[in-house]
Amino acid sequence: MLFTYQSDMEDKPARFTILIDADKKKAFDELCAAQDVTSSQVIRQLIREYLDKHGVEYSPGPLRTKKQRRKVA
Repeated sequence: MLFTYQSDMEDKPARFTILIDADKKKAFDELCAAQDVTSSQVIRQLIREYLDKHGVEYSPGPLRTKKQRRKVA
C-alpha cells in the first residue's frame, strides 16, 4: 500500500504533543543527552523511519526561519 502526503503548509513546522509516563520521558531525555542529540531529533527520525517502513511518501518542504515565514504571511 502506498500513500502520498503533500500539504500546502509543508514549510511550516507543526507541533506534536504527546502524553508519556514521566519516568519514561526522563529516561528518554537522559539517553538522548548521553548520545548528544535532542529528543526532537530522535522523534523526527523515528517518524521518518515509520513512514518509510509503511511506504508513505512525503515531500518535506524547505526549512525556513520564523522571520522568513512571517514575510509570506
